[in-house]
Amino acid sequence: MSMNSTVSALRPHIAFFGRRNAGKSSVVNAVTNQKLSVVSDTLGTTTDPVKKAMELLPLGPVVIIDTPGFDDEGALGELRVERTREVLRKTDIAVLVVDATTGLTEADNALLSELQARKLPYLIAMNKIDLTEAPPKGDEHTACVSALTGEGIEELKERLARLIRSEQHEKPIVADLVSEGDAVILVIPIDESAPKGRIILPQQQVLRELLDHHCTVLCCQDTELKATLAKLKDPPALVITDSQAFKKVAADTPADVPMTSFSILFARYKGNLEGLIKGANALRSLQDGDKVLISEGCTHHRQCGDIGTVKLPNWIKAYTNADLDYSFTQGGTFPDDLSAYKVVIHCGGCMLNEKEMQNRQRVAKAAGVPMVNYGIAIAAMNGILDRALKVVSS
Repeated sequence: MSMNSTVSALRPHIAFFGRRNAGKSSVVNAVTNQKLSVVSDTLGTTTDPVKKAMELLPLGPVVIIDTPGFDDEGALGELRVERTREVLRKTDIAVLVVDATTGLTEADNALLSELQARKLPYLIAMNKIDLTEAPPKGDEHTACVSALTGEGIEELKERLARLIRSEQHEKPIVADLVSEGDAVILVIPIDESAPKGRIILPQQQVLRELLDHHCTVLCCQDTELKATLAKLKDPPALVITDSQAFKKVAADTPADVPMTSFSILFARYKGNLEGLIKGANALRSLQDGDKVLISEGCTHHRQCGDIGTVKLPNWIKAYTNADLDYSFTQGGTFPDDLSAYKVVIHCGGCMLNEKEMQNRQRVAKAAGVPMVNYGIAIAAMNGILDRALKVVSS
């Protein structure tokens, strides 16, 4: 996969934070050499996070995020600050922009404490050094810059690049489970919820990785799986299915052929697979009136056969025989307080980066609320979880 085609969820997310008028948006524009954010002397010009996937030398493919000032005030300001806090959940590297003419404030130090508590790599960009008589000295975490004159911007970018390289680690989605030359079948149902004219991101990513690994990949719908298997001289090394077709695919795939789902592969790739497996046990104990959160990382138009709002509740009803109270979230929205819920059921998270998926799991764990993803939940409810996990745990 070339840098230009790297999906946002796989790019390092670099977020710029700061008080209003610290010059945060000006620094973002200087770093990106683009007018990514509106710049003004008026307090609170940046009202919502501005997010841009881009190629940025010497950093490579990244997502740059400019945030509203975290010291915003009033009812509307509090909402903006909350949006800024949402960005923290997906941030891989944080840049705290500080007005060098005033130095670190109590608000700056509070944010630094939070970055350190989250163990987030960070840099402090002391901005407006062109306005200071005695410019501050840089250190391990501090770069001195002027967004106006460009002084120190290249050094800031170089230091960000070093942080990115220290944090990056290549890990496969599926390539370590197969060998070069293996045949792999991808089961991709085409129903009313399938996007017109394309396949969804996890299917694209798995397909591309398998091709890069020199595997032979066959794609079919669940209704054609039996016929596809019959055409092969030798059994495939692996069958990977969309979770909603788990039951039929398990029935049609010979017991000696390894089988799993895209959702389970992404749970292993981005999150705590062991923790999500434990979350499946909570489904058995659900009772009438229990609150269940079903959360998806992407935003899409919900349709009549939507897996999150229609199919999952129906399957859970059949599995538990309980009348449950459901809540649903999409995209970047995820509650800070999960204490009211008995279980959280999350999608595979293909549109979320690893940092945000792990943060969501930490929020659930801190509240003592079990969390499971779609694929693991569906496999558990169909009695095939052990089989679906065998290939990723061997």
